[in-house]
Amino acid sequence: MKHFLDIHTTDPAALRQIIDTARATKEARVGLPKAALDADLPLKDKMVALIFEKPSTRTRVSFDVGVRQMGGQTMVLSGADMQLGHGESIADTARVLSRYVDMIMIRTFDESTLLEMAEYATVPVINGLTNRTHPCQIMADILTFEEHCGPIKGKKVVWCGDGNNVAASFIHAAGQFGFDFTFAGPEQLDPEKGFMADARKKGVKIEIERNAEKAVHGADLVVTDTWLSMHDSQSARERRHAMLRPFRVDRKLMSMANPDAVFMHCLPAHRGEEVTNAVMDGPQSVIFDEAENRLHAQKAVMGWCVS
Repeated sequence: MKHFLDIHTTDPAALRQIIDTARATKEARVGLPKAALDADLPLKDKMVALIFEKPSTRTRVSFDVGVRQMGGQTMVLSGADMQLGHGESIADTARVLSRYVDMIMIRTFDESTLLEMAEYATVPVINGLTNRTHPCQIMADILTFEEHCGPIKGKKVVWCGDGNNVAASFIHAAGQFGFDFTFAGPEQLDPEKGFMADARKKGVKIEIERNAEKAVHGADLVVTDTWLSMHDSQSARERRHAMLRPFRVDRKLMSMANPDAVFMHCLPAHRGEEVTNAVMDGPQSVIFDEAENRLHAQKAVMGWCVS
């Protein structure tokens, strides 16, 4: 049984295999219609349950399309459809779903829901996002970086803003792929200390810099994410804006990174808040390649899970 729950719990050799497979599969599809099936169909005759407790655009569409391109079928379920963890325990839901489907992808709030699902499922479980981590996004980001800039090992990644679930998975990836990571953001929003300590033990630099301009010096990749959660109150939004405004990515900040540095944002973006239009639409931005690569990276993850 191979689950894909987090980057730091997956063997580095497997992570490299997934990235290489994603790139090879993407290149093999150049010129084919978007709906075309891959020559190799690892999900042929398989059913994949896609569970969404949290709303989604990229995760839902990319997994749905990916399963179909790999020869499988999907069943899309919301938390309300299933009463997940309310009308029935997560453990029992996992046991039951495993009798019906061949794989489960879950996008949820609490990490405990994901872990309990994986513990009791008898089919592979994939982490589509939790409040704590977002590994599929970072696999797509690494694929995107290497397409544009070559191997990520030894490079410097700078995160500007909130030390959220995406930042956490970037820190995990730093330890597994061997790149350095600098967090530039307010102290109140620092990433988890344990995540940073674990990555440092693997021999990479994990640093915190309160000055965004100093942080991006020598950066090969600058990344940010939205400052706001859909559940934030108006007062919380105002407080977060005040804290994070010094870490907005604009053209001046990008100019202080390496000349060939690229910019990423996992989307959706609040243009003019965490990042300006000039950067989003500028020559260093690879955000739409990054969004596309969710499809290719996740197909490689699913293929690895059933291999």
